[in-house]
Amino acid sequence: MNTTNTANTTEIKLTHFSAGEVLNTTLGTVEGGVVTNPDSLSAEMKTFYDKTLITLAGANLIHEQFGQKRPIPKNGGKTIEFRKFSRLPKALKPITEGVTPDGNKFNVTAVSCTVDQYGDYIEQTDMLELTAVDNTIVEATKELASQAGVTLDTVVRNELNGGTNVMYAPKVDENGNETEILSREDITKDCKLRVKDIFRAAAQLKAVNAPKINGSYVAIIHPYVAYDLMQEAGDQWVSIQKYLSPDNLLKGEIGTLGGVRFVESTEAKVFGPSEITDGLTRLTVASDVNGSTSVTVEEYMDEKTFTTPCNVFAAGVKNLIKKVQGNTVTLSTAATLKKGDIITGIGGGKDGSAVFSTLFLGENAYGVTDIEGGGLEHIVKPRGYGNDPLNQRSSIGWKATKVAKRLLEEYIIRVESGSEFSATTNSN
Repeated sequence: MNTTNTANTTEIKLTHFSAGEVLNTTLGTVEGGVVTNPDSLSAEMKTFYDKTLITLAGANLIHEQFGQKRPIPKNGGKTIEFRKFSRLPKALKPITEGVTPDGNKFNVTAVSCTVDQYGDYIEQTDMLELTAVDNTIVEATKELASQAGVTLDTVVRNELNGGTNVMYAPKVDENGNETEILSREDITKDCKLRVKDIFRAAAQLKAVNAPKINGSYVAIIHPYVAYDLMQEAGDQWVSIQKYLSPDNLLKGEIGTLGGVRFVESTEAKVFGPSEITDGLTRLTVASDVNGSTSVTVEEYMDEKTFTTPCNVFAAGVKNLIKKVQGNTVTLSTAATLKKGDIITGIGGGKDGSAVFSTLFLGENAYGVTDIEGGGLEHIVKPRGYGNDPLNQRSSIGWKATKVAKRLLEEYIIRVESGSEFSATTNSN
């Protein structure tokens, strides 16, 4: 593809070399990186931009790659149906000679859900088009594709993390002594994911006969947790550089351990403390407090009186914040705190630790709608669209139809753990 520039107009052409022949086809006219006429963007060019958006967005779709995929059929309604099949029981009753047995039935359960639409756009002014050096359609498409990919990936991720099949990594002290953890609130940075937790999760999937994905179970892991795990695993960890057959790598794959292939994503779910105010999720007690509702903290905050008191943990004990002003926090219940103690929003560990989810998956555990075939659309509007009499605005956007659904809960295990980085990480 090449371009010819005349003043502020760019003519986009596709150059095709075949059997020594050169074919030049005009694809569209772009002024300042923005199409000036809807009809001037040819079908070929629309396909180029659409595929660019889908390809770039696809790079972020880590969570959806292991699900049953269903297309979005045109005029097919807003409800999509996934199907799951029940296993047949053992046929232990001997067959009587000459007598036909009763046989069995193959039970199919339909799981229906309603699709939703998501989308966003960037509006550009004529001044940007006049002064921009780069092709703004391409640059905007890159940013929007990244946004679309993360958005759609999060839709799937949140559905997967809503399951009830959960394990908690135990707390391990410096002497190797373990303390069982029974809830997310009790997780600290000392509850790291270990090799034995990997084998345990894999064993649970095997115990329910969860089918493997291309010969292995798969785990979606956050980089911080992967770091902790690899430090503990040592030589047991097999990185992709050591694969005997490095072909057909999964998107985001970093290595294997215990028969589980690990896929890394910064979008792996983090359950962090909720915001208290001004973007702050954790406050540090500045001086000792002995049975008072007034607490001085190191952080400075704009004055705010909470209409509904803010739920927090104050040094691990549940409390409510009624007001903040400057470096002062007013609690609803008197507390005894020491300098350096943490007041943290609810959501992660009670000491302010972020809790990380590692998802272990078997095949056909969940279903997703596909981004191809109408699932993801790239939309370019020329200057003058809508109510724009002076041709001052153009826009580039995306729109997607998406839904994800857990189909077999027992094939999804969520292992929640802390990390060396728990004290400073927030929700994602």
